[in-house]
Order: sequence, then C-alpha cells, then structure tokens
Amino acid sequence: MILWSGQGVIETHRPAERPVAERPVAERPAAERSGPRRIAFLILCLAPGAGLLFLMLRGLGAGGWSGWELLILLLWLGTLPWTCLCAGNAVLGLLLRLRHADPAAILVPQYRRDPPPPRSRTAIALCLRDEDTAQVLAGLVPLLEGLEAAGAGGHFTLWLLSDTQDADRVVAEEAAVAAFARLREGRAPALRYRRRTENRGFKAGNVMDFLDHHGQGFDFFLCLDADSEMSAEAVLRLVAAMEADPKLAILQQLIVGRPADSAFARLFQFGMRAGMRSWATGQAWWQLDEGPYWGHNAILRVVPFRDHARLQPLPDGSPILSHDQIEAVRLQAAGWKVRCLPEEAGSQEGNPPSLIDFLLRDRRWGAGNMQYRRLLGLPELTPMGRWQLLQAIMLFLGAPIWLLLLFAAVMNAATGGAEGTPPAWLAAMLLGNWLALHAPKLTGYLELMLRPARAAPYGGRRAVLRGAAAEIAFTTVLDPISLVDKALSLARMALGAQGGWLPQNRRAQGLPWRATARMLWPHTLVGLGTAAGLVLAGGTAWLWGVPAWLPLLLCIPFAVLTADPALSARLRRRGLCATPEEAVPEPGAPAVPAMP
Repeated sequence: MILWSGQGVIETHRPAERPVAERPVAERPAAERSGPRRIAFLILCLAPGAGLLFLMLRGLGAGGWSGWELLILLLWLGTLPWTCLCAGNAVLGLLLRLRHADPAAILVPQYRRDPPPPRSRTAIALCLRDEDTAQVLAGLVPLLEGLEAAGAGGHFTLWLLSDTQDADRVVAEEAAVAAFARLREGRAPALRYRRRTENRGFKAGNVMDFLDHHGQGFDFFLCLDADSEMSAEAVLRLVAAMEADPKLAILQQLIVGRPADSAFARLFQFGMRAGMRSWATGQAWWQLDEGPYWGHNAILRVVPFRDHARLQPLPDGSPILSHDQIEAVRLQAAGWKVRCLPEEAGSQEGNPPSLIDFLLRDRRWGAGNMQYRRLLGLPELTPMGRWQLLQAIMLFLGAPIWLLLLFAAVMNAATGGAEGTPPAWLAAMLLGNWLALHAPKLTGYLELMLRPARAAPYGGRRAVLRGAAAEIAFTTVLDPISLVDKALSLARMALGAQGGWLPQNRRAQGLPWRATARMLWPHTLVGLGTAAGLVLAGGTAWLWGVPAWLPLLLCIPFAVLTADPALSARLRRRGLCATPEEAVPEPGAPAVPAMP
C-alpha cells in the first residue's frame, strides 16, 4: 500500500476518534409516520394498475382467449409492478413539487438552505481506477476552492483512493497527483493519496480499507466517483444536515448529468434529469428514513458505516458488485437512517458518451443487481430493505419478460389469435402502458411547463418542449435496444458468463461502424426476426410492431450517429436539450471543453 500526503509526508498516525458536535433536530412529526404513507402510496400505485389491467382484459379477451394471449397476459402481469411503481412515484412527486416551493426541505427536515459553519471533520473520498487523473482532479478544483473560500477548508481532507494496477497508468496517475499537490500546497483542504496494490472487493473494498486504516478522526466521508462534481454549497448543506441528526447515516443527494459533449449523453440525461426529479421526490415521501444509496455524491457517517456496511463475499467467493444498496439496507437494519435529498443543485456526474458505453454500464449494473437475489433472505433485513433489493432486481428482470412478451405477441399474430383484438382497445392498451412507464419524465416536463420560473434556467418553456420532443424521439429508439441488451446479458449470465467491474470510457470520441456492428448484430437480428414474423402474419400486425422492431433494425446507425462529434456539436450550437448548468454555469464550475 502506498500512502503520501500533499507535502510528500507519509502519514501513519491515527487521530483519536471523537464524536461530532451534533445540532438538535426535531422529533419526527406524526404526519411523517411511514405506515400510513406507504399504504397511501400502495393505493396510488394500484389505481393505474387496475386501469391498465382493465384495458388489457378488454383488448386481449374481446374475441376469446388463445393460448398465446393467456401467455401474453401472464408475462404482462410480471411487468406490471414496475409500471405501477413508475406511475405512482411520478404522480406523487409531481404533486409534491407543485405544492411546495422547496420540496427538499419538506422531505428532509435536517436540510437547511443556509447552513451554519461546520463543526465536524469530513473526508472527501474519491475512488480512482485507470482514470485520466488530471481530468478528474480538474473537476475537483471548484469544490476545494469553494470550501476554502467559505472558510471551511480546514474541516475537510481530500483523499484520493486508487485501485489502479497497470504500471504505466500508475506512473501517469502519480505524476498527475504530484503536480496537483504542488498546485495545492499549503492550502486547505489538505490532500492525501493512497493506492492499494491489490484491489480486493472493488470499490466497496477500497472505501472500507480507507475507513479501517485512515477513517479515525473523521466524522463523515463524502463519497465521490471519478466523474462526480459537487459544489461547496451543496457539500456544506449535506454536512450540516448530518450534524443536525446523530442517527442519520447516509444522505444521498440527487445526481444530474453534467454538460455533455456527445449527443447521446446530452439527449439521455435531459430525460433522465426530468424523470429522476419526480421519481426521487415521490419515493422520498414514502421511504423516509429507509431511502436509497447510489454509491456516490452522498455523505456518510464513518462509524456506523464501518461497523455495519462491511460486505462479505457471496457463498461462491465472488465479491458483491453493486455494493451501494446492500450497504444502505444493512444500515437501515441496524437502526440507522438513510435519506434521499431530491435536490439537483451542486451535484453532477458524467453519463456514458455513446450507446455502446451505456449498454456496457447497464451490463455491469445488471450483473451486480441480480446478485441481490442471493441476499433477499438475509434475516436481519427490514421489509423495506428487502423491497429495495427486489426493486433493483426488477429494474433488470423486466427486460427478458418484455422480450418473451414480444415473442408471444408475434406468435399470437402468426397463429391468428390477434384477429379478435379491437384496434381501439389495443391502441389504448399500448398508449396506457407507455404513459405509465414514462410517467416520471413526463411529469418532470409537466412541472417545468406549469412553473415557468423553473423552466427559465433551461431557456424557457419553449426550450423545454423542444428538448422533450427530441429526447422522447431518442428514447423511443433507445428503449427497445436497451431491453434486448439487458435480456441477452441476463441470458449470458444464466449460462455461466461472469460479470465484472471494468474501467469506464468517459470520453466522447465517436464510434467506428465495424466495432459497433460487432456488438449490436444480435439486436439487429432480433429486430429482423420480429419484423419478418409480423409481416408473414399478414394484415396490419407489422404496423403495430413498428415501435419494437424498427429501433432494433436501426440500432447500429443509431449508435454511430448519436456518438458522432458533428451531430453533437450541432445540438450544442442550437442549445437543444441544454441543462441549466450549461446555460448558466454554477459559480466556480469548470468549463466543458469544446469538441474539435
């Protein structure tokens, strides 16, 4: 293990552990009791579910039930919980955001817009592995300078936690850190760099190793990924909220995409931002102290995390890949609070620059989330903890169900079973499902349209409408490709393929046609088979299936086009899907380099 400080001094001492000076927080009011809220949310979810079930029964059962139609119904019922969850969180989130001027303060009572100066000590823990270290460190400058300017720099220490193993990358990484240390010499926050020579447990092991050896003397740690960017104002608010409640173990802030170079990331994160705003607000209302943890852009209390969130390998000896949510549910089981702060300001991350990078990231996440099925039976988990693990599984398990449903629909059409389905009911059924699944981002857009002041940072309501139209068209193509890729990835895992946690590409650099075709030919083949089956079935079956098979046939050119630097530059010049940070950068935010 290699450890050195910004001044080149190896530190081996461990400051004595001491409690933070907490600020009092009010007891939870009766209106915040979890039981009634969760019952109300369940009823809210059942309402759209009942409506969709009615449409499905009227549409499929109009001419009697074929065997394929019964299978379609059963498969569709398997997707219904996730659909209802989307609709419920979206509607609830929209109502809360329209009713309250500051929903974050309502949902997290410890949160204050104007926090007092910190009394605690916080480690800023940034995990590195095979990154462009100079670029990563440049993204930290606004945070460090903001803390220093606020007079709070002495309460923070930046820890760079490296798991880089490649010798050449290690040399480049250490050179970049040394150059950064020289620039920061004598300034607060102080800088520390530690590299493990063996990366046991991936990121979770990296963080726990840091807490075991260097966490003493720190009250909290702010966990950042290599592409994370946070403002000093946001971090100081998180610290103050933790100081206000000694039982709060994790406060996870909402994360939005930072201004993007590539068209793919730009279009994707515009819709993701709108959707997560509604989803996280609604979910925070009914999950309360049993919220999610997404692994970064969050502040955590050192002692309980070290005591309760230590992850052991699975029974087969493999490490847990998606560590964040299981860490959260273990803290909840031990009686600690985990809250989600549905506040965008000052919390950003980078998104995959191309379809290929997006699918590869989803495969990693899928491999990790599906491991949760082995953890559902842990005796110490709370009911909400089990639900959160199950929810993470559903995010990926729905994909093969949808693919099987598509196959059943093609076979139903090919055997004449669809002839008795009234077109009007079929259209209503498809539209209803689409609206429910995409309700989070649709309500996010609706909020901006109903509150012009909130749309102003995006360039006004007209700019929001233009961006929403472009993003919905983009997602209409992306969704079938993503579903098929998830399904194929899970099938490979079921056949014994091993998931891993490889370094991510974060640069927008375009995609070559040959490499793209090599990865996406199975998706094209699924689209071709679907189209052929529906055409052979006769009638208008092929037309009803266009939203499924046409995006799959276009997936290769779609991937290349949305990663093309020329298209990306054109979207930026026109301001399409621009974020508030791009239109008006946050104070001290680093400039986004222009594409060549």
